[in-house]
Amino acid sequence: MSLKRTRVCDILGIEYPVIQGGMTWIANAELAAAVSNAGGLGTISPNAGMRIEDDVVANLRDQIVKTKSLTDKPFAVNLVVFIPGIEELIDILVNEGVEVVTTSAGGPRKYTPRLKAAGIKVLHLVSSAKQAMNAEECGVDAVIAEGFEAGGHNGFDELATMVLVPQVVDAVGIPVIASGGIADARGVVAAFALGAEGVQVGTRFVATHECIASRNMKDAIVAANDTGTMITARNLSPTRGLKNAFSAQVAEMDRRDATAEELLAFIGVGRARMALLEGKVDEGEAYAGAVAGMIRDVVGAGEVVRGIVADYDKVIHSL
Repeated sequence: MSLKRTRVCDILGIEYPVIQGGMTWIANAELAAAVSNAGGLGTISPNAGMRIEDDVVANLRDQIVKTKSLTDKPFAVNLVVFIPGIEELIDILVNEGVEVVTTSAGGPRKYTPRLKAAGIKVLHLVSSAKQAMNAEECGVDAVIAEGFEAGGHNGFDELATMVLVPQVVDAVGIPVIASGGIADARGVVAAFALGAEGVQVGTRFVATHECIASRNMKDAIVAANDTGTMITARNLSPTRGLKNAFSAQVAEMDRRDATAEELLAFIGVGRARMALLEGKVDEGEAYAGAVAGMIRDVVGAGEVVRGIVADYDKVIHSL
């Protein structure tokens, strides 16, 4: 038995149902192309590699053009729905012929019709069965059910992947992609057992050669243990990252029940970029999932995909 082909593969035109997460600041063209060339679905972030003051529209266009020069396979662009200027970003996607979009951090109702009218497949990230049903009603092609183990911003209800995915599968008829806590073939087999038809992998792809995350960030992920991440800023937006001096300060604000306004003022703009790109891991929001404790080396992105495919049989036969 090999890694099975699912509806996710057919919808996206990919060989394996393995999707690379669209990590803000660091989901770059080289990473996306490497994943897509290995048979998965690579994803680029509009602000990958850019400075805060740079033009995100121009940066997205450049990332798309570069990705196309590195692969002839499908790839996705991750769109955070609530960001200013999203209409211009969608214009770029349509004009450049992007085939897949993942949407997150906002409802899918407003922009899904336009994306679908342009022939773009839409995957929407959800953290509850109710959100999944709403996304299905809005016409998305599949949902990404992301559990609380995932790095970066998470849902307020704190549902773990193990309980979220089967409830979402039971609630909708469209394919469900599991996300959060998946780094290898064991996680893929578990996700399929829960009813998922694909997986989204984030943190494992940060610690790859093609990712433009700073070496300090990659080393910090490799050095992390099973308790190396934590959730902070629950009054603003629950966020999982590596334990560091910054997260300790935010945790202290959480303990005294700081308001969302106070947290936002302290965190400011660019804290994630500081850790992910600039290498100031102790001072910034070092987004990483709980699987950081499973990652022990920096490898090629294609190797991650091929490793999942190669080990899938071994895990199945061990059951």
